[in-house]
Amino acid sequence: MKLVAFSTSSSPNPKPGALLNDGAVLDLTHPGCGLPALGHDLDACDVEHPFQAAARALLADDAKLSAARSAAALPRDAVTLHAPVPRPGKIFCIGLNYRDHAEEQGAELPERPLIFSKFSSCVLPPGGTIMIPKGSTETDFEAELGVVIGKRASNVRREDAMDYVLGYCNFHDVSARDFQFADGQWQRGKACDTFAPFGEYVATTDEIADPHALGIRLRLNGVTMQDSNTDQLVFGIPALIEDLSTWFTLEPGDVIATGTPPGVGFARKPPVYLKAGDVCEVEIDGLGVLRNTVAAFTD
Repeated sequence: MKLVAFSTSSSPNPKPGALLNDGAVLDLTHPGCGLPALGHDLDACDVEHPFQAAARALLADDAKLSAARSAAALPRDAVTLHAPVPRPGKIFCIGLNYRDHAEEQGAELPERPLIFSKFSSCVLPPGGTIMIPKGSTETDFEAELGVVIGKRASNVRREDAMDYVLGYCNFHDVSARDFQFADGQWQRGKACDTFAPFGEYVATTDEIADPHALGIRLRLNGVTMQDSNTDQLVFGIPALIEDLSTWFTLEPGDVIATGTPPGVGFARKPPVYLKAGDVCEVEIDGLGVLRNTVAAFTD
């Protein structure tokens, strides 16, 4: 299933849908789909909630899907896509987690995951505008594989970790390098408003055979700046979930951004930073394209 969050002109609050093969969006909350009611927005991300199982069964049954489509499908141009988890409870990010990115910087591989966070207020939808914050002249791009948690996880063993994953998405870890390096810690440089675009959809785990063997790319104004593969991850998804769940309880809808490959702007000679008018595209095999424009805050 390709899980999206969408709204329409007559229903402005985001609700869960499924992106169909022809580009239409199936409103999973429509009575024509016959799915269990959601008590909370994040229930749609919970693999233990009956909604998830019923949605997957519906999409796998051609006859039931055909009937639901006639009642509840909307053309792509009739909806506005939001981030597939419009307001995640937590966003964890991992630094220096690609072998080829560490090599690019001449850095030693970390002995354990380097963890930082973003806020839910950082979230930006597909097609939204990344805003360069006031005072920054070194705002950078970072393509990442996002992992969306599908059930409550605490002290999870590595060998069980994938059972806690809902699915995967494109994620863009926008970073104000001048803030990041000047502060001596990463919070301000990583967590400005609009610094967490992700989507367009979450591909559930059955859609992706191996998340550790996906091509990952970022294009800036059509020029490929990053081009690598998730087989370069220092700490794979099971290791990250094991480590994070040791210290923090993970919940449905939480997002883990797993790190970025080489080619980021600050490591280039000369450096390349985002500017107003730029167009960024993150593309990961099987996960579509996340496209965002760039503008600058003005007084």
